[in-house]
This record gives sequence, structure tokens and C-alpha cells, in this order.
Amino acid sequence: MIGISILSVVVLLGVLIFVHELGHFLAAKYAGVGVLKFSLGFGPKLIGRKVGETEYLLSLIPLGGYVKLLGESPDDELPPEENQRSFLKQNVWKRIMIVAAGPLFNVFFAIFVFTIIYMTGVPVLSAKVGGVEEGSAAHQAGILKDDTILAVNGKAVSQWDEMAEEISRSGGKPLTLRIERDRATRDVTLVPKLMKAKNIFEEEVEKYRIGISASSYILVARKGPIDAFWMSLKQTWLISKLTMVGIVKMIEGVISPKNIGGPILIAQIAGAQVKEGITPFVMFMGLLSINLAILNLLPIPVLDGGHLLFFMIEAVIGREVSVRWRERAQQVGLIILILLMAFAFAMDIDRLNLGFVNDFLKMIGR
Repeated sequence: MIGISILSVVVLLGVLIFVHELGHFLAAKYAGVGVLKFSLGFGPKLIGRKVGETEYLLSLIPLGGYVKLLGESPDDELPPEENQRSFLKQNVWKRIMIVAAGPLFNVFFAIFVFTIIYMTGVPVLSAKVGGVEEGSAAHQAGILKDDTILAVNGKAVSQWDEMAEEISRSGGKPLTLRIERDRATRDVTLVPKLMKAKNIFEEEVEKYRIGISASSYILVARKGPIDAFWMSLKQTWLISKLTMVGIVKMIEGVISPKNIGGPILIAQIAGAQVKEGITPFVMFMGLLSINLAILNLLPIPVLDGGHLLFFMIEAVIGREVSVRWRERAQQVGLIILILLMAFAFAMDIDRLNLGFVNDFLKMIGR
């Protein structure tokens, strides 16, 4: 299991890092900026090969990567004929394009992955009833366990999510459900009730429900290319929205910071998804690609979002932010990033529930 987890996380992070850095690389080439290095991983070089002016590297620490551009540092001394190919000599909009291309490529990759998955088929819960709550609207309307809901107010449904969405947005108005029972169909009319439920963040919310639960019957839903692409856009937006809301709620204290995961948690999830099959693993890869894009766009110096913030300020005020301020901000950003990584790693260790770690924490009075 450990070997599978390690291999799966290496493949997972390798693909996502490659996609991210490829975005920077292609945008730089398009803008006419020289690219000196393209590295998967940080630290000492394991293998490398120089093609043209670019050295392609595989480095020791597989937790990131980088593209080194010509003239990306103010201290770089370049011959006059190379100035036009220097990153810092480009106009601010070209620099914004190059930096933003990394996260954008992660988003594009997720859309591509989801499109392929929706075309090949996704396991989903059917609209078959697994249970009926006593005294609920469904119970009063005569709906029974193992009934299959075929339509809601004339709109055909086959998946549980489709059916639940139609009921949720009913606004409490009467609904006509077409159900199938013993190969015969019938229509029932009921009024959804506003009921309390838990959302994905464990917050109590109110939704219109009819008091049924899903069965374990699974369908494989396949879409045509256009529908699959549209579904992938919706899925990408939903994951992006939930990720951003989750970050805000963590800052507000609604979600415990202990939910933060690092490389160990990613490896555990990746290993579990591989055991379930290629589709869950690739779906997880798409989800993580979106998370990587959003985290990189946070306005923390040393991340892409921090660079974009400085470039946007430059675009507004018409001059570059001073080197002194950028260097100080990057030092602060680096400290923040190291602390976040250390915290995530500590949460990973805590979740492993290792005996010797627990004994040590007791000794220091946790």
C-alpha cells in the first residue's frame, strides 16, 4: 500500500507540476522571452539535458518545479542584444500573461480531464429510492423503498443529483413525480418541506426535501463531446467556488485548520483512488489541479499570485514597485509559505496517529 501511495503521488504531482510549468514555458516562448531552465522538482539535479538554450531537469525534491527565465532577476547582467528577450524588459501585460499561464494551464488541464471522463463514463447514484422517512412528504404521497423516480414536473431524471436539484429549487411549490414500481409507472403529487441539513462544510442549512434517501444502485453516465465539455466547465467552476469558500471559512474559523493536508495526505488519497480505478484517480488529479491553480493565485509573495499583485499595482500606478519592497515582501511570503507547509506536514503526521509521536506530544504537554 505504501509503495502504491508513493508511486501514485509521484505520478500525480509530476503531471500537475509539468502542466503548470508548461504554461509558464509556452507563454514565455510566445512572448519572445528566453527560457534557461525547465525543472520538475527542486534541489539537486538528478538528470538533465540541454536543448538549444533551455536545460530540461529532473530534480531531487518532487514537491514543485520552476521555469528560469532570461533576465528574471534585477541582478542578472545581460549583453545589450539580449535585453529584448529579458523577462523584466517586457511590458507589464506580457509579464502578467507569463505568470498567469501556469495556474491557467492547471485549470485547462482539469477541464480537459473532466471532459474525457464524462465522455468515457462516470459512476453516479441512480434516482432509485433507498429509504423513506416516516411522516415525510414522500411517505404521505405513498412513495416506497425501491421506487425509481423517472421525472419531476415532467422533466426526465435518471440520476439522484438531477432529481435532488429539481426538488431543492422547487421553492416549496407542489411537485408531480413520475415513479416506476414493479415495471408500472404512476404519478404522485407532493409538497417539499423546508428541512435542516448539513452542507459540505458541516454548516446547518435549510433545503427543500421530500424525505427520501438514495439507494446504492449505480449508473454509468456517459455524455457526448459537447455535453461533456459543458459538464466539465460546471464541475471546474463548482470545485473552484468550493475551494475559495473553504479558504475563506478557514480564515473565519468556521472550518478547522486541521483539515489542511500536505504531501502525506495527498499520497494516501492518491493511493486509495488508484485502488478504486483509473477514473477516480484521474478525477482526483483534476480536482487537485484546480486546487493548485487557486492556491498559486493567492496574493502571497513568492507565489504566482504575489507576482501578479505587484504587476497589477505596476499597471495601475504606471511604474514598477521598488526592488526593496518586493524583496521584503518575498521574504515575508517565503516565511508564510514555509509555516503553512510545516503546519500541513504536522497535520499529516497527526492524522497518522503514530504512537511515538503521541507519546512525545504528551511529554511536552499538548
